[in-house]
Amino acid sequence: MTQADADYELPSSPGPRPRYRLTRRGKVVFTVLPLAILASIWLLTSGGGGVQIAGLENGAVIGPPQANVTIELAKETDPAAVTVTVDDEELEAAQSAPNAFVVDLSGLPDGEHRLTVVVDRSFPFRSLRAAREFVLDTTPPSIEVLSPTDPVPVNQEVTVSVRVAADDIAAVTIDGEQAAPDENGTISKTYPEPPDAGVVITATDAVGNTAEELVPIELALAGAPGAPPMIGVHATGWTWATPELKDPIMEMIDAGLINTVELDLKDEGGDVWYDTGVELAHEIGAVTELYDLEQAVEELHAKGVRVVGRIVNFRDPRLANYAVENGHLDWVIQNPDGSAYGQYGGFTNPFDPDVREYNMALAEEAARLGVDDIMYDYVRRPDTLQEIVYPGQDGEPEDAIVSFLAESRERVHAAGARLAAAVFGIAATRPHEVAQDIPRMAAEVDYIAPMIYPSHWGPGEYGVENPNAQPYDITFRSLSDFVQQVEGTGAFIVAWVQDFSLGIEYGEAEVRAQIDAARDAGVEHILLWDAATTYTRAALDPIGE
Repeated sequence: MTQADADYELPSSPGPRPRYRLTRRGKVVFTVLPLAILASIWLLTSGGGGVQIAGLENGAVIGPPQANVTIELAKETDPAAVTVTVDDEELEAAQSAPNAFVVDLSGLPDGEHRLTVVVDRSFPFRSLRAAREFVLDTTPPSIEVLSPTDPVPVNQEVTVSVRVAADDIAAVTIDGEQAAPDENGTISKTYPEPPDAGVVITATDAVGNTAEELVPIELALAGAPGAPPMIGVHATGWTWATPELKDPIMEMIDAGLINTVELDLKDEGGDVWYDTGVELAHEIGAVTELYDLEQAVEELHAKGVRVVGRIVNFRDPRLANYAVENGHLDWVIQNPDGSAYGQYGGFTNPFDPDVREYNMALAEEAARLGVDDIMYDYVRRPDTLQEIVYPGQDGEPEDAIVSFLAESRERVHAAGARLAAAVFGIAATRPHEVAQDIPRMAAEVDYIAPMIYPSHWGPGEYGVENPNAQPYDITFRSLSDFVQQVEGTGAFIVAWVQDFSLGIEYGEAEVRAQIDAARDAGVEHILLWDAATTYTRAALDPIGE
């Protein structure tokens, strides 16, 4: 007899079909055992055994690099069945694979948190659960610049020092090279001469928070705090490539008459005069290499001269012609019929992001090559009364100019240079004619350079009967207006002075009259303009006398 047979009692004699009844032992087999099996399944399928929270240990301290947490399941799961909460607040779980979900914890406040994952399953299976306690730390290290805090001498050794503070520093770099803080958290690096651009310090803590600080290196050149005012001249690309034009300027430097040179980088024709790394300049045929920019800067810095790089922005025949020929009409200002606006050889669109980027890329590059100041010119709309169209226009032209300067300033400053804007003399009284709102522009640049050439004013401007014949009067009155308009913006004024003849012969007296008027109006910084770049030395006294 088998064990099963023993669980039943058979009738002793033949008769009707037998009826079976469970013994106590049978009840155990057919009642308790299935329940035990179900209970086992229930227990085996509960808890967190089927849920893995990858890369997040219980009690861990995490930073931004660890803030994306992956939840791994044993098999493909419907996203609707997965619930993720942090501190009882539900978070979105993005499905990254049939059996995996990603949760972003970076938006949480710093501090202690509890992450809970629940996966709902149909009866008889219990929900899967898993939980982790963790601490989120997204506070980057602090970097305090200790030196230099003032402009540094040209061609002399300079030490850059910063203090780094964090609970647990993992790495510090100076210009990409590893550095070790001392016991006070201070790191230093000595350069044989001031770097062309600022020095970049990065600090990373143990959980991956990174801070970056640009230590600006300002040279003790003209126009720097405590240094003499800027007294300089304009030079074209051809000037720097032509000894007959360049040598007299170098002689003026040696004689102590000027301490600043404004050198064309991109001029009114859209021509770029050095071998730029900005690819679009080569693509449109704008590059003619007349000088090496780095060498030009080194040559002038060796004599203690401030280098101002002039970039003509939106008057750009090279870019405008290329745009028309290659179907980029959104790059140019247009006539109402959709044709390109043709005055000045071509005027590009200040609203267009590609046009803006082209000019900013040149500016940033020049700053990194050591140019001290970037001066934008033709940073305006055309001075015309006819109707013109700006593709992609968003706001007024003045808004486009101001936002372009604001974006440029951030990049130019980060590259280690100052930003300036040359502006029309009439902009102080008629800003809408050229889209140059002086107070708003001044708030986004380091200095404004008004072109207040007496020959460019009409009779009666500022109450001056004949401005071209009265250089002192028109210069004083117009510059006084500009000084008032930039007040409170943080910008200062550099005056462009006419050193050329147009209608009336200009010489020593006329140039001196403008310089005297500028100083009387409170403007100490002077730049002389002559398109031919030949200057009236007699109008200048040795700087400091």
